[in-house]
Amino acid sequence: MHDANRISPVDIPTESQIRGFYKSVDLADAYAITLPDHASRNPEVLARLLFAQPPPSMQWLLRLRDVLVRPFGIKTATHLQASSTSKPDQRIGVFRIYYSRSSEIILGEDDKHLDFRLSVLCRPVDGPAEDAHQVVVSTVVTCHNTLGHSYIALIAPFHRIVVRASMRRAARRGWSAPSSRAP
Repeated sequence: MHDANRISPVDIPTESQIRGFYKSVDLADAYAITLPDHASRNPEVLARLLFAQPPPSMQWLLRLRDVLVRPFGIKTATHLQASSTSKPDQRIGVFRIYYSRSSEIILGEDDKHLDFRLSVLCRPVDGPAEDAHQVVVSTVVTCHNTLGHSYIALIAPFHRIVVRASMRRAARRGWSAPSSRAP
């Protein structure tokens, strides 16, 4: 039986612009979920549903991360959120928008310890509906130094939990904003 809310680990899609983005990759993962018929196929809308308003548990994790990384000079979520307030059309939540096309949006950030890119790709798939689509959230990270390697080793398990939780939350909401249906 087809489970529309099942989140599956997948390879980074060959059509994604982040595939092969970095010469060396220290973390790479991707997760896919089938979208319901009414869901938006616009990757920016999907990215905003996934990341613009994190749940309280994720906000708590970001605050904890800020406290832990501040002494190392790593950009904090608070700093990045302030950037999103001053440039809302250039960011989704704490993530900077780097690239957008009709089927994919690339978000990310560069810092002294590591750079990362996050892809939200909407693609057609074989499914129960003739126009079935899935959203694939992919992440690639390249580390610049020992701090970056240590940081990614510590945060990778939380990263995977947060990505899947964000996808589950959007699926529970029906891929709609809390107060309205997504276009």
